[in-house]
Amino acid sequence: MEVLNFIFRIGVILAVYNFLWWLIMMLVNILRGGKAKLLFEIYFIKTIRYVFLADVVFLFSVKQAGGFIELNDILLSGLILLIYFTGKIQSKQKKQSMFSVSGRANIPGLGGMMNSLKPVFDIRFEIGVVVLALLVFSGFYFAPHLASNVISNWFLDSILNIEDTPVFGFIFKVIGFFFLISVLLKITNAILSILIGGKRDEVIEDDYDDKNDDDHFDDYTEVK
Repeated sequence: MEVLNFIFRIGVILAVYNFLWWLIMMLVNILRGGKAKLLFEIYFIKTIRYVFLADVVFLFSVKQAGGFIELNDILLSGLILLIYFTGKIQSKQKKQSMFSVSGRANIPGLGGMMNSLKPVFDIRFEIGVVVLALLVFSGFYFAPHLASNVISNWFLDSILNIEDTPVFGFIFKVIGFFFLISVLLKITNAILSILIGGKRDEVIEDDYDDKNDDDHFDDYTEVK
């Protein structure tokens, strides 16, 4: 139950963090006057977003352990972050494919509209940002004092305060519950894929060995 509650709480952390980040970016876009971002700007901002998210999750993991750095909690948090980041990349890929297919339709003006709505996506930058965020998260285990800073502490305090509010807290807890279910399903699917894949490979290997065995013969083999 402690593990489930831990995953649930991180789900709430992620949901509230994304909400706060959305508010911050909305203010930034207003100050920019709605000017379009360059590819470098988009992934620079995403790098900052993911690095601070990793920082906040690390601080939360330490806080949940009563101020101690528990390796099991850090490993579980890292796994959850990896699942979360991977899910974001897969979601972006699906959206990219959907807009690309719709843009090829023979409808006047639809292609241009779809291209304008298509999200910016570069798999190399996406993976690079995720790897950097996970490396930073791992680095905090060896240098935890670097995780505590004004911005990350503000994020965590704001998230925990919002979580405790009656209305908003309930909404984000519902999101955290569905996140918990999603994580459990992904872990279960991964385990089943490994087990089923391993059995399938074993069956194929055994079948191959049987066919190449000199003592093997089928029903239709002539025995002399």
